[in-house]
Amino acid sequence: MSREHKKFERLFLFSEVAKQLSFTGAAAELGISRGYLSEQIRQLEQELGRPLLIRTTRSVKLTIQGQMILASMGQVKADLLDLDRQIRHDNDDIAGRIRITAPSQFTQRYLLDICHEFSVLHPQVNFSVDCSYTLFDLTKNDFDLAIRATQNPPQNMVAKKLFDYQQVCCAAPEYLNKAGIPKSIDDLHLHRCLTSAEQSDWSFGNKTIAINSFMSINDNHMLKTQALLARGIILGPQYLVDRELQQGQLQAILTDETMNQSATYIVHPQMINQSARLSSFIQFTLEWFKHNKQD
Repeated sequence: MSREHKKFERLFLFSEVAKQLSFTGAAAELGISRGYLSEQIRQLEQELGRPLLIRTTRSVKLTIQGQMILASMGQVKADLLDLDRQIRHDNDDIAGRIRITAPSQFTQRYLLDICHEFSVLHPQVNFSVDCSYTLFDLTKNDFDLAIRATQNPPQNMVAKKLFDYQQVCCAAPEYLNKAGIPKSIDDLHLHRCLTSAEQSDWSFGNKTIAINSFMSINDNHMLKTQALLARGIILGPQYLVDRELQQGQLQAILTDETMNQSATYIVHPQMINQSARLSSFIQFTLEWFKHNKQD
């Protein structure tokens, strides 16, 4: 049994090397030494009697056998993750941890309040929230739920719509008083625009215009802060700026243009037996948005 356990470990170690095509990167990700990792892969190849990697001084490539193992281990990992979810959620008590991944803007505007209100009703539930902009694959990452802004939710997941929203182009009145108000999207070339990271164009309906942004930031709340400081024009989801628009801190522009529509979904893997805490939280979130509807 010890030998089988060791082989299983080596197969998992190999799958990380195969995924990254780097011993150094895999060792760092796994938190082990490169030497130990290299020795385990060497012993795995000896056990199987086949080379799994083609090593050069500059690169690592997979042999056909290595590709077969990588594909199989991907399924093994997915099955183990699914088994872990099934076990974790196999109870009727509204208690335990719920792991959520959601965009930062959604988390700050809605999710923190939703989690707080739910925990008041069910104090034995606690939350772990990742509020990055990484689109984690729920078949490979240990999250129970994800929040996705999309028009095409993933087909291999259960997706329930929370609300629709549209994009808004806006700036601070102070900025517009100095720089003027754009009359058309072509006028944006004359203005300081603030964009999301690596964003090179903005879309308005079926029109797309290249944006020469002087600053791009991978966080919409930081973009909004810059706009509030009268440093440029932003394009973002309505729910990000609706309060500032109502208070006059920001002013909507290009309102005659067609603004892109999108939707926000709560997404989770299909499970045969969903835990009471997870099903209750999903239903609570759906009801929350029914009573806190977008304008």
